[in-house]
Amino acid sequence: MLPCVIVVFMLLSGACGENPAVQVILANKGLQYGKHVGTGWIQEQFTKITFPDISGDFDIKIGKVHYVLSGVTIRKCDLPEPAVDFEQGTGLKTSITGLSIALTGEWRTRFGVIHDGGTFDMAIFNMGVTSVVRLGSDAEGHLSVTSNRCDASVSDVDLVFHGGASWIFRPFVKYFKGHIIGIIQETICPEVNKAIAELDYHLQAMKVSFGVNEVLTLSVPLTGPPVINASSLGLGFKGEFYSTKTHQEPPFVAQRFVLLQQPGYMLSMGVSEFTLNSASFGYFSAGVLQAIINDSMIPPFSPIHLNTSSMGMFIPQLPKMFPGLLMNLEVYAREAPVFSLQPGAGFLGVQVGVKAVALEPNGTQVPLFKLNLDAEIIFKLMIAKGKLMGTVMLDNMTLTLASTEIGVFKTDSLENAAKAVMNMGIRKVDAMLKEGIVIPRMKQAQLVNTVLAMQEGFVAIYSDAELLPTDKSPYL
Repeated sequence: MLPCVIVVFMLLSGACGENPAVQVILANKGLQYGKHVGTGWIQEQFTKITFPDISGDFDIKIGKVHYVLSGVTIRKCDLPEPAVDFEQGTGLKTSITGLSIALTGEWRTRFGVIHDGGTFDMAIFNMGVTSVVRLGSDAEGHLSVTSNRCDASVSDVDLVFHGGASWIFRPFVKYFKGHIIGIIQETICPEVNKAIAELDYHLQAMKVSFGVNEVLTLSVPLTGPPVINASSLGLGFKGEFYSTKTHQEPPFVAQRFVLLQQPGYMLSMGVSEFTLNSASFGYFSAGVLQAIINDSMIPPFSPIHLNTSSMGMFIPQLPKMFPGLLMNLEVYAREAPVFSLQPGAGFLGVQVGVKAVALEPNGTQVPLFKLNLDAEIIFKLMIAKGKLMGTVMLDNMTLTLASTEIGVFKTDSLENAAKAVMNMGIRKVDAMLKEGIVIPRMKQAQLVNTVLAMQEGFVAIYSDAELLPTDKSPYL
């Protein structure tokens, strides 16, 4: 009875009272697609319903006959496509009318000491079921579903008995089928509620925190209950990365942003710059944004090498003070890199420190100087042909002398060399983005007709979705 609910949560994936960094809006177009896809699954589930034994008595004027209908199972289900709508402020409403079901089972009768039995076929005509599901969130940030209302009705039942002395009882079917209709009506809603409870159980078992790699964890609990109106369902997620080592909160919070629904698409998604910056801060607080560069990492054909003689072209006094020594550069982030998103483009600001040391023959490291490198990188992103594409370029860069043990020197030529090195790396990334990076496919569904738009403070993604035919389970 829940095609809408089941497929919605296939498409989508602690209530903290904070601004969500990730927003997802399911439009009516997506709900109707979910209804269409889910109808077949619901029809299959109907065949698995088992009914309780139906028993009673009917008067044949010479006494009462006790009857039992047992082992009642659904043999065939003619399920019209249901009507599914958002229920303002509540959740989802599913209505099915004109549902017909063919059942089979066994009958037994007792009239005094006379016992008889056989099989029967039953047809239920024009069944109607309406279910309203309330959507909410729990304290841990899981989405919750509960049955708010369920109504079931059956217009008529037809019974055909086989075997035994069934011909004796056929004329009396009209006298007790009302009782059978009542039993069936009382059975449908508990089965619907059972399916809703099972879905809720799976939702509560879902993780709201995922390990991304050995450095980062992504936390995605709901930040509040769903926002539901007549045309859409909106969900807000925390969307914060943490260092698995420190789990330290960043010194900034998610800012509010408004994701406008695009009715032409099934899904509208917004990812704020907070999510990107929390990942950056996670790497920074984990201490992984640093590296040691030595001369063995420089290509042999490079005109510049990490030794005091080669570096003399930039720092004249260096080979005089420390002739013929190899050098190491310790490169590290002075602060976490910062993403800033604007309409049409994004910016990445980096603040890097570079410590240079000379290596004495006995292995002693002699501090030489420290440089500060500040750069801003501009990038543009789009989605086309199922790929993330775009451009990236160095917007500006400055190199300054932070401290020195070898005396003051000019950094102009070093800055030009650093720009050349940075541009080499950025051009490789730019070439990769121009070629396009294939967007990973989700387990249960894939995004199609996807559009990416960079907005102030967030990236908006509008897309349709398509369930994969190999996915049989209705749960994430």
